[in-house]
Amino acid sequence: MKLIFPAISAILIVFAALLRPTIVSAHGGVVFEEDVCVLNIGFLQAHFTGYQPNSRGSEEFCEDLPDVGNSVFVIDYLHDFLKEMPVDFRIVTDSQKLGMYARWSDIQSLEDIERDTVFYQPPKKWRDGVLNVSHVFEESGGYIGIITAQHPTEERLYNAVFFFHVGGTEYGYLPLFVGFALIAQLLYWWNKGGFNGFRPNSKR
Repeated sequence: MKLIFPAISAILIVFAALLRPTIVSAHGGVVFEEDVCVLNIGFLQAHFTGYQPNSRGSEEFCEDLPDVGNSVFVIDYLHDFLKEMPVDFRIVTDSQKLGMYARWSDIQSLEDIERDTVFYQPPKKWRDGVLNVSHVFEESGGYIGIITAQHPTEERLYNAVFFFHVGGTEYGYLPLFVGFALIAQLLYWWNKGGFNGFRPNSKR
């Protein structure tokens, strides 16, 4: 029994280490920095903000949207170079269950991206530096946002891929992590004699 708690502790440390990159980098292409969401489009950056005006007024969201329904995405360029590029915005259902680990290579490997697409804004130069689009989500679940920027003079693309959940937040591995932590704590108490009162033939 004495070996159980160290073993569980080691598992928790490894599990926490695996979770750390996810926590730091939020959902892939979007990073939470200094109280704002920053979208990385290649080496270029933009502020990312989500709104649900019909149900949440002017409340701002960083990726995950609490309600099904009308949603507005505002991407405010932090680099003027983006103003010179045609930029498109696509939203697909997370049919492959990639979740927060979705990457550009995963998008390229989709068998039929048009089938999975629920919204598409064709390439456009946003001269004011603000990409502003809206979409009415009819179903809750996981979605993947895809931003693609075309270099103005070269055959080069910059992209951002980020997972988000509509109709509540996906907890992912959190419940499993909490369960491991609870089991570890119970085993620790048991090993230290904290449950003597519940053990058979224990001295009272």
